[in-house]
Amino acid sequence: MKIQIKQHLSTPTGAELANTNQLILVLPESIKDGKWPNIAHKAELKARFKRDPEANSQFELDLPNKVATQTSVASISKDIALFDLLSLARKLVATQLKNNPINLSIAMPGLTSKQANQVAEALLSAVLAANELMPSFKSKLPAKRRLKTVHVFNQKQKLDTRVCIATSKGNNLARALTTLPPNELTPNNYRKRVTKLARQHNWKMKFHNMASLRKQKAGAFVAVAQGSPDADAGIVHLRYQPKKKTNKPACSLVGKGICFDTGGTNLKPAQYMHGMHEDMEGSAVALGTLLALTELKVDFPIDCWLALAQNHIGPKAYKQNDVVTAYNGTTIEVMHTDAEGRMVLSDTLSFAAKKKPAVIIDYATLTGSCVAALGTTYSGAFTNQTHLLNPIINAGINSGERVWPFPIDKDFDSALDSEIADIKQCTISGGPDHILASRFLSRFIDNTPWLHVDLSSGNNKGGLAHIPTAITGFGVRFTVNLLLEEKILEKVKPID
Repeated sequence: MKIQIKQHLSTPTGAELANTNQLILVLPESIKDGKWPNIAHKAELKARFKRDPEANSQFELDLPNKVATQTSVASISKDIALFDLLSLARKLVATQLKNNPINLSIAMPGLTSKQANQVAEALLSAVLAANELMPSFKSKLPAKRRLKTVHVFNQKQKLDTRVCIATSKGNNLARALTTLPPNELTPNNYRKRVTKLARQHNWKMKFHNMASLRKQKAGAFVAVAQGSPDADAGIVHLRYQPKKKTNKPACSLVGKGICFDTGGTNLKPAQYMHGMHEDMEGSAVALGTLLALTELKVDFPIDCWLALAQNHIGPKAYKQNDVVTAYNGTTIEVMHTDAEGRMVLSDTLSFAAKKKPAVIIDYATLTGSCVAALGTTYSGAFTNQTHLLNPIINAGINSGERVWPFPIDKDFDSALDSEIADIKQCTISGGPDHILASRFLSRFIDNTPWLHVDLSSGNNKGGLAHIPTAITGFGVRFTVNLLLEEKILEKVKPID
């Protein structure tokens, strides 16, 4: 259901609140010093605050009016980090949407214009995330969402909601796809869904199937997919072209789309195989980012590449010590069949690089070592554009989807030296696998400016920032900020 957002310059009056069932009230931290902004029912709010000052950053009460307006109140500091603000927004919105309301009001008396806009954007993002029902196969489906209107008060300067709405659409798509069970989202069914989206959004689409990939000698991808009982794997290429003709080079988005990962002949134990339908989240994030940028009608072309496959066991499955030849001619010694993500990405990155984009950004739930290094509230960033490290970090901070960079210096390559092939796929003795995976992938980008995002925060128990589900769809907000606010397309440098 489309939600109408109505913005108001004023503070809600008592009469307006008397017709409001649900209210989120965000106040400045100055209330701790007794400096309260003018708002209806201030006396009751102050009394409730005084009863429990230790919990004064967030509390709830029903206003003494005819509808007993259910109100969630929070006070925030002037320098609150966006991640913390989004996390607060998730909690406030969860409380207010419990009763599946038709209308919701947000008021921010006493905040500066800049902070009011920031708070409004955070709360609207949380609303748009929480109001979206994720796929469910329960016999009793959850009630349909009824929310139709969100009223935003105290907007001294009108908020441009386009980016908020577009990124929410992209994130909701990424989360929904990642939630689907593996018997529902097979590579074939995934491609059908993408085909429908391409028609809706006027994207050009080409599918490189297994026969085509064999003919093009994309041996790394084929090695992983050949174990599947169904020959439905392949690489999807989508193209967004702005309506106005442009000579700007494209931004290329690449996503790992392993629809289920058994580990292959190096079979995962049950506790590590559970949840492996989410191993396609990188492709869902790439697709969600394409959707968001399309909705925003950006003025540069976008190529989106989705590596769709499953990592199965079977008589034709690839195995340790196989040597395969990738699309770009690199020979690879297979060391572990559960390192399949970097295999399908290697050929997909080569396809992307061949188009000579301005930059390649790839997303993958790639390594457990990145989770070990960062936990599940940050994702790892790896780039051959070291001068962009600060913009990359800033995009994480300013989007609320935080990333942290790791080194990818050439001396790490010695760990991937092979006696029989150009490179080992990975090591089997542990070590910094997230870094080694990035060094491996860097062999397939043909000196293109490149950012690899290892999605260690693709799943975070209890949600993350404004996202209420464990599956986070991390990366859409980050990338939109990186491209539109940090403007990295203008900052990338050619590589000799």
